[in-house]
Amino acid sequence: MKITPLLSAALLFSSTTLVSAETLKWARAGDSLTLDPHAQNEGPTSTLAHQIMEPLIIRDHTGAIEAALATEWGPSADNPNIWVFKLREGVTFHDGAAFDSEDVVFSMNRAMTPDSDYKELLASVKEVRAAGPYTVEIETNGPNPIMSNNLTNLFIMDKGWAEANGAVKVQDYEGGEDTFAAKNANGTGPYKLVSREPDVKTVLAANENYWGAGEFPLQVTAVEYTPIQNPATRVAALLSGEVDFIQDVPVQDLARVAGTNGLDVRTAPQNRVIFFGLNAGDADLANDNIEGANPLADVRVRRAMSMAINRDAIKQVVMRGQSDPAGMIAPPFVNGWDADMDGSSTTDIEGAKALMAEAGYGDGFSIQLDCPNDRYINDEAICQASVGMLAQIGIDVNLDAKPKAQHFPLLSNLQTDFYMLGWGVPTYDSEYIFNFLVHGRTDKYGSWNATRFTNDALNEKIVSLASNTDLAARNADIAAIWQVVQDEAIYIPLHHQVLNWGMKSNVGTIVDPGDSPKMKYFELN
Repeated sequence: MKITPLLSAALLFSSTTLVSAETLKWARAGDSLTLDPHAQNEGPTSTLAHQIMEPLIIRDHTGAIEAALATEWGPSADNPNIWVFKLREGVTFHDGAAFDSEDVVFSMNRAMTPDSDYKELLASVKEVRAAGPYTVEIETNGPNPIMSNNLTNLFIMDKGWAEANGAVKVQDYEGGEDTFAAKNANGTGPYKLVSREPDVKTVLAANENYWGAGEFPLQVTAVEYTPIQNPATRVAALLSGEVDFIQDVPVQDLARVAGTNGLDVRTAPQNRVIFFGLNAGDADLANDNIEGANPLADVRVRRAMSMAINRDAIKQVVMRGQSDPAGMIAPPFVNGWDADMDGSSTTDIEGAKALMAEAGYGDGFSIQLDCPNDRYINDEAICQASVGMLAQIGIDVNLDAKPKAQHFPLLSNLQTDFYMLGWGVPTYDSEYIFNFLVHGRTDKYGSWNATRFTNDALNEKIVSLASNTDLAARNADIAAIWQVVQDEAIYIPLHHQVLNWGMKSNVGTIVDPGDSPKMKYFELN
C-alpha cells in the first residue's frame, strides 16, 4: 500500500517563498515532563518531542495521516498478521548517525517494556524485526486493522546513541528516576535540542540536514519554549510581545487578546475530554472519613456524584462558554463515540441525594480530590466549582491542587482516590481509551486506570479489538464496552475542551485538534 503524504492548505507554499531566519517564542501552561520519548504519554511531553524526534507516521494539523520516517506501509499480502513499513532512506539523526531499521526495532522494543507509557499502543505486537536496512515488519497476535493509527506518537530513537549514553532502558518517571535521556535528545526531527532547563526554558535550533526541506515551510528556524503556569502572566507575555504564540489562552482573556492589534485567537474543538476518576475497587479509601469501607465502590454513590455536577454551570461560569458538556469520556472525533451517551449527563440534586441515602450515605462523607493546576484549561477552577456542587449532596471535598508533574504520579502509583484527568485520543479509536483507562491494570494495559476497576470478561473483549478485522462486529463490541463503562460510572465526564491558540497575526497556522503544534508547518508572514 503506497501512502501519499497529504498537505493541508496551511502547509501549501509556493516554490518562490522566501524563508528567513525566524525565532518563534512559544509558551504554554506546563512543561514537558521528560525528553525520554517513551516515559510519559502526556500531551505537552509528546508535543515538545514532535519538534525533535519523529515517529514512522504522523498526523498533520488537520488530523490527516502523513508519512514521516516511513514512506509506505500496510499489511503484508502474504500474512495479514504482519504490517510492513518501508523506511525513508538517507535520513540522519542530529549527531549525523544514519537512520535505519535497527533504530526502529530498538525503539519499538523499548516502547514495549514495563516502564514505557506507550506499551498499550503495542500490546498486540508479537515481534518487531528488520527485514532489510530500510524495511521493518511488525507481527501482531492476529490481524490488527488499526496498527498504523497507534504509531503517530511512537518516537524513534537512535539505537547507538541510546547504548552509548545509558539510555537503553526507559526512564522510570513515576519512581522519580533521572536519566540522560530525560534531559537530552538525538532525533531526526526538524529541530535539534540546544538547551534544556525543565520548567524554565527549552531552546531548539533548525536541523540543517532535515529530510523534509522543500516539503514543509520550515520558516521557523529556532524555537524558544517557555512554560508559564500563571494565566495572567502568560497572557501578559503575549500582549507585550515577549512571546509569539501561546497554546492556552485563558477563557477570561479571549476577548482582550482577540481585540489587540497584531494578535489573533484561533479556535477549534479539541480531541480531548476532561473528567474525574473514582477509586471503585479498593476495600477502603486512604483519603476519606469512612473506616473499613469504600463509599466509591457503590455504583449508586458514583452515579450520585455525577448527578451533582452541573456541567452547564461549569461551561457558562468557569469556562465562559468555551466547553461542551460531556456524558462519556470519548470526544466526538473518535470511532465509537455515541451522541446519546454523550448527551446523557444530567444534574439532579434531589435524585442524587436519594441515591446517597439508598446506598447508606445519606449523611455524606469526606474525601480528597486531587487536581492539576497547570495542565488543562481552568483545571483548578473546575475542581473548585465541583467541590461546591458535591457539598450539596453531603460530600465534603478537600481539594488538593498541584502541578501536573506531581499530580500524574499519584495516578500511576495508585495514591489517589478521586482525581481529575483529561484524555486525548491520537488514534481516533475507542480502543485507545479502553487500553489505557478501562482495562484492569496489568503489565501491558491500564497504566492510566487509577480507578482500580477491573472486569475479566470486559478485559478480554478489549484485548480482542486489536485483532478483529470485521469492522461492523468490532464496532458492536466497542458499543458494548462503552455501555459497561457508562453503567459502572467509574468516571464522571465533565466536558470536551475547546482550543484557543493565541498568536501574533503574522504566525500562519491552523489549530491542531490534538493540541500538538508542529513548528515545521508554521508560516511566518
